[in-house]
Amino acid sequence: MPEHEKTIELVPVITLDGPGGAGKGTVSLLLAQKLGWHILDSGSLYRLTALKALRQEAEEVSQLIEIAGKLDVDYVPMRDHLTILLEGRDVTDAIREEAVGRRASEFATIAELRQALLQRQRNFARPPGLLADGRDMGTVVFPEAPLKIFLTASPEERAKRRYKQLKQKGIDANLPELVSELEARDKRDSERAAAPLRAADDAVMIDTTDMRIDEVVNQVMQMASRCFGFIEV
Repeated sequence: MPEHEKTIELVPVITLDGPGGAGKGTVSLLLAQKLGWHILDSGSLYRLTALKALRQEAEEVSQLIEIAGKLDVDYVPMRDHLTILLEGRDVTDAIREEAVGRRASEFATIAELRQALLQRQRNFARPPGLLADGRDMGTVVFPEAPLKIFLTASPEERAKRRYKQLKQKGIDANLPELVSELEARDKRDSERAAAPLRAADDAVMIDTTDMRIDEVVNQVMQMASRCFGFIEV
C-alpha cells in the first residue's frame, strides 16, 4: 500500500476542490476552526513558488523545482483569515497580488513542478485531521480521502466576491476584467495536461452561487459527521 494511503487510514482528510472564488478558502478556515484540524492551502504553494521566483527572477523549470523543494511554509488559522508564513514572515497579502496569481496559474501547468510539490502536500496530513483546499486534492493528492467536496459558483458571482475583497483592501479593480480573468484561468486549469481541474468521481458537488457561507459549512459538517462518526455538528 502506498505511504499516502496508509496516512489516509490514520488521519482523516477532507478535500475541498473547485475554481477560484467558489469559497474553498473560507469554508476550509471555518471548518478548521470548528474541528481543530490543520489546513493545506495548496494553491498558495504555487503562489509562494511564484513569489520567490519573481523576487529571484527565476524562469527555468529547474530553478522553480529547486525553489519549491526548499519552501519553508506554515499555515496559521486566525479568527477571520489564514495567515501564511514563508520562512517565518507573513506573506499572506503578498502572494495574493495579481501578478503572483498569474504566474502561479502558469506554474501549475508544469508537470515537473506539480510532481515536486506532490509529496510536500501529502506531508501536511497530520493528526487530528486535514482540510485540503485546492484544485486537485481529491483527484491527485489525496485520492483515497473518504470525503471529497467540489465547490463551484458562476464566474460572475466569483468575480463579485473577488471584487469585494480587493475593494476592502483598498485595491482598484474592474469587475468585467475580473470575470474575464477568472474564465481564462478556469480554461487553463481545466485544459492543462497535468492534473486538470475537475471533480473526483466520488466528490460531492456544491454550487455556492446562491448560498450563504454558513449554509455551505453546515452542509459539509453534516457530511463529515456521517463520514467520520466522531465529529459533532
